[in-house]
Amino acid sequence: MTTTFEGELSDKLQIIEANMDAANKVQVEAPEENNSNLPPKSSGPEPEFYKKAQKYWAEVPATVNGMLGGLGFISAIDIQGSSVFLREIRVPGTRLALDCGAGIGRVTRNLLMPRFCRVDLVEQDQAFAEKARQYCTSENVISGQVGEIYNVGLQEFTPTQQYDLIWSQWVLGHLTDSDLVAFFRRIRQALAPGAFFCLKENVSSSKKTVEDEEDSSVTRPLEHYERFLKEAGFRVVRKVKQKNFPKDLFPVYMIACKPFSKD
Repeated sequence: MTTTFEGELSDKLQIIEANMDAANKVQVEAPEENNSNLPPKSSGPEPEFYKKAQKYWAEVPATVNGMLGGLGFISAIDIQGSSVFLREIRVPGTRLALDCGAGIGRVTRNLLMPRFCRVDLVEQDQAFAEKARQYCTSENVISGQVGEIYNVGLQEFTPTQQYDLIWSQWVLGHLTDSDLVAFFRRIRQALAPGAFFCLKENVSSSKKTVEDEEDSSVTRPLEHYERFLKEAGFRVVRKVKQKNFPKDLFPVYMIACKPFSKD
């Protein structure tokens, strides 16, 4: 799971964005009709890209503050924004949800378990996955229950259930472009009739993808997510910017999607 802020790279990113000229503000991808049959470029050499991310997160404390890169105080604001978003889209089912890139289960416990009978989690870091089981089953958790915890990266995860909601937050920047589209296609097949796939991610404030070598992630423009979702067979039904986050963070957007082939 990736963090919501620019961290130590913020000054560098501000300088980069301040010096962008008009040419850099033009979207660099070819129009969709010219490359729709080609796979998107990977964001880096895949083995090294994923290994560096695994190494980074292996050194992060299994706490809410660790999950949010030292900004644990924004957790309540984040959950509140996501709760309003889910109420607005009116998810039809309450049987089963999936939390992708679950970390220690912060979103599972505070957002999904109060709304669903059972929540499955996907988290590749073993220490985080073990903490999630503990964190989401403590005695003061009074609603919902934890289902399966899949200890695997999203680039390798294939769902085997039908979900009423699939939620993915602050993790998609750790997938290469080609793996991201493939992931979208796999989860599209795992949605129950009428179900939603929702993602919540940082987006770059320019038309360019910003790379973070420290945690081996990328921050994509909002338009890239919309294009990749469409390529994978999704239609966007709602798109909202998270409010009340500190101003020096990347913009964060929530997107709710449904497959083209299902209502």
